[in-house]
Amino acid sequence: MLSDDEVRRLSDDIATRGQEEPVWLLDGKILDGRNRAAACALLGIDAWTKEYEGNDPLGFVLSLNLHRRHLSESQRAMVAARVVDWERGMNQNTAGPANLQTREAARRLSISERAVAAAKRVRDNGIEALSDAIRDGRVSVHAGEAISHLEREEQERVLREEEKKIVQLSKEIRAKRAKMRHEGRLRHMALVATAGQRTAGEVSQKYPVIYADPPWQFAVRSEVTGREKSAENHYPTMPTDDICQLFDKIGSPAGRDAVLFLWATNPMLPDALRVMAAWGFSYVHHWIWDKQVAGTGYWGRDRHELLLIGRRGEVPAPLPGSQPETVYSEQKGRHSAKPDFYAETIERLYPGVPRLELFCRAPRPGWDAWGYEAAKPESEDNHEA
Repeated sequence: MLSDDEVRRLSDDIATRGQEEPVWLLDGKILDGRNRAAACALLGIDAWTKEYEGNDPLGFVLSLNLHRRHLSESQRAMVAARVVDWERGMNQNTAGPANLQTREAARRLSISERAVAAAKRVRDNGIEALSDAIRDGRVSVHAGEAISHLEREEQERVLREEEKKIVQLSKEIRAKRAKMRHEGRLRHMALVATAGQRTAGEVSQKYPVIYADPPWQFAVRSEVTGREKSAENHYPTMPTDDICQLFDKIGSPAGRDAVLFLWATNPMLPDALRVMAAWGFSYVHHWIWDKQVAGTGYWGRDRHELLLIGRRGEVPAPLPGSQPETVYSEQKGRHSAKPDFYAETIERLYPGVPRLELFCRAPRPGWDAWGYEAAKPESEDNHEA
C-alpha cells in the first residue's frame, strides 16, 4: 500500500484525469488495485472494476506490477521472498499451488535463485530497517543477507553508516563467514579420510554387480570470479590414477562375470572410461540422469550426468522388455547425491545376486558397501546457522 500522502496524490490525479486503470477483482475481492480503490473512496466515488477471468492470478499481478515499476534485482528479490511462502493460492480451484518454490519465484520475477534465498534470509533474520533499506535501494539484497547474520543491535549500527561503508562491512562479513565454512569443510574432510583409512579395509567377496560413484578430482574455474569451484568443497576427492589403482588395492571385488555401473560427469568421461578399463571392464552402454536444472560448463551448461555400463566375462544383459529408458529425469538434491531410482533399477534387473556399492556414503538394504562418510562436525552446522 502507498503512504497516506501518496494515496491523496493519487486521488487528486484521478479527480483530474479520471481512473485510467481498473481495480481487478477475483471472486468479488480485490486482486490488484487496492490503492486505486482507496483513492476513489477518498473522492466518494465507486472505483471502476473488472473481474479477472484467467487461470494464473499470481502471475497476472506480478506481471502488472513489475511492468508498472522499475524494480532492481534486490527489490524483486524482496517481492519473491514474500511470494515463495504464501500458504494459500489466490484461486484454489485454478491457480494450483501458490506456495511456490524458490526456483519458481525466481523465474516469475526474472532474478537469480541466489537472490531469492538471500531475500528470504533477510526476511527471516533481518531487522525491519534492513528490509526497508533494500526496498529503498540503499542496500543490495546480497549485502543485506550478509548483514542479517549480525545481532539486531549490530544490524542497526551498520545501517547508520554511509552507503559505501555498508558495502565494505558486508564484504568483510561474507569473507569471515566463507573462511569459517571453509575451515569446517576441511575438518570434515580430515575426519572422512581418517575414518576411511581405519574402517574401509579390503573386500574379500567377489561380486557380479558393482555400482560406483567415484569422488572425481576436477575443478572449474569461474571466469566471473576467478575462483575455482571444486568437489573438494564438499568431500575428499581422488586423482584418477588413484581410482584406477584402488580396485586392486581393496581386493579386486568384481567376479569373473560381472557388470559395472559407473557414474561420470561430462568433463570426466575420458577418465571414467580409463577407470572402467583399469578395473577390467569393457564399455557397453550408458544411462543419462537429467537433473532438470542447468549448471555450469564452458561448451554447454551441464544438466545431466552419465551412468556408464561396463561388463566382463559372460554377464547377461537385462531381459528383453525389462530394460529402462536411457533418460531419467529427477531434480538434483545435495551435492553428488544420486537418485535412488538407479540403485532400485539395478536391483530389479539383477535380483537375488550379491551387489556391491563402492564409495558408498549411506548403505542401502540388500547391498554390501565399501566407503564411508564421517559425521559432520557440530561446529560446521553452527557456522551455517
